Parts: sequence; C-alpha cells; structure tokens
Amino acid sequence: MNNKVTRNLYLLPYVLWIVLFVIAPIILVLYYSFFDVDGNFSFINYKTFFTPVYLQMTFSSFWYAFLITVMSLLVAYPTAYLLTKTKHKQLWLLLIIVPSWINLLLKAYAFIGIFGQQGFANAFLEAVGIGKQEILFTDFSFIFVSVYIFIPFMILPIFNSLNELNPTLLDAANDLGASKWTSFRRVIFPLTIDGVKAGCQVVFIPSLSLFMLTRLIAGNRVITLGTAIEQHFLVTRDWGMGATIAVFLIIIMVLIMTITGSRKKGV
Repeated sequence: MNNKVTRNLYLLPYVLWIVLFVIAPIILVLYYSFFDVDGNFSFINYKTFFTPVYLQMTFSSFWYAFLITVMSLLVAYPTAYLLTKTKHKQLWLLLIIVPSWINLLLKAYAFIGIFGQQGFANAFLEAVGIGKQEILFTDFSFIFVSVYIFIPFMILPIFNSLNELNPTLLDAANDLGASKWTSFRRVIFPLTIDGVKAGCQVVFIPSLSLFMLTRLIAGNRVITLGTAIEQHFLVTRDWGMGATIAVFLIIIMVLIMTITGSRKKGV
C-alpha cells in the first residue's frame, strides 16, 4: 500500500504538468475557436476554414513540410550512417547537434546576411561568372534554411537506430551473397525504420507551423498555417479564427503521430 502511495506522489508533478501545460491550453484553444471576431458564440470560424483560401493554405503547409522532411531525410540518413563508421562518432554527433542550441532568430538573421545581395552566396556566384541572383525571399532559401535548422533532429534518431544495429546481421547478409544495396534495402533500412519515423515526426510536425522563417527568409511569399495563426492573433486580433486553425493543426499533428508511430507486435 505504501509503495502505491509513494508511486502516486511521484506521478503527481507529471500529472499537474500535463494538465496545466498540455490539456488546459488545448481546452482554451478549443474554447476560443467558437467565438467570432466580435466575441459572439458562433461556428463561423469552422465554416470559414473550409473555404478555398484556408484549404489552399493547408495544402501549401503540407507541401512545404513534406519537401523539408524529404530533403532532411535525404541528407540525414547517409550522414548518420557515415557517423556510425567514424572513429569519434559521439564527438562528430555533438558537433552536428551544437548548432541547434543557437537561437532560431539568430540563425535566420545569419542566413539573411549570407543570401542577401551583398552576402557570401552572391559574392561566390559573381566570382564564378554567374552573377548576382535573387536568393533571399524565395522558396529555395526558405526550404534550405528550414532543412538546415531541422537536420540535427532528423540525424539523431536515425543515428541511434543505426548505432544499435546488430553488425552480425550485415555479416550474415554478406555471407549469403547480398550486395550492398540489397543489404541496405532488406536489412539496414527495415531495422532502422523506427528511427526514420521518429525523425520524420520531429521535422514534419514543426514544419507545418513555421511562421518566423516565412517572414524573415521567404518574405511572406510562403504562407503556412503557422503564418495564419500569427496574423490572426497579433495583427487582425481575430483570436477565434486563429484558435480554429490551431485546433485543426493539433488534429493534423495527432493524426501524423498516430500514422507514423511505431507499432510493437506482441510476442
């Protein structure tokens, strides 16, 4: 009995944290979503969300989040694989993770300087004879900077999955005559799929709600659900519409986590 009471006491801080900082904010967002701009109870926000403007915005958010996730995966997987083969892999992994500790705003302003008309990127293009290009405030700059920011979060779970891979399985595949591509396709990738799913989750979900980079790097040429939420809460002061978009964003995130979540089969 004493052990049960002690266990409940240990659980109390976690329960309070979840209630205060997870459940309560979601309830507040849901509550505000039922009020129009004048503060009257209404379902108009949900009706407005299913208009072409917001549906196009939702599709745009999914498209850019998909591109960012795919680009991050294409870079992160071979990087994580090479890291597992290096001598001081933990040190190299730390060097990759360290930039993620830097404030997002500082990194955004750094890339504004790099991609600007007088920045390093244009100086290099001019030196090789291509000439200055409009790099900043484009889809390319937005996706490039987003991938740079999210790369460490994709590399880490994949690295952990690859690092835990039993090397005897690869030896067995080689002994059976499997090529390197076959070994990757039939052994390595299937056994590290949980790491890939985790990496895709932590990249795709935040990418859906990006708003700072859409303003600073893309110059508001890229409009996402996160941008719309920011505009409604801080500019138009239509908290109800902003909350409604947030409700659908939460639902989308839960669905993504459910779909990409690992399912352990019972033995």
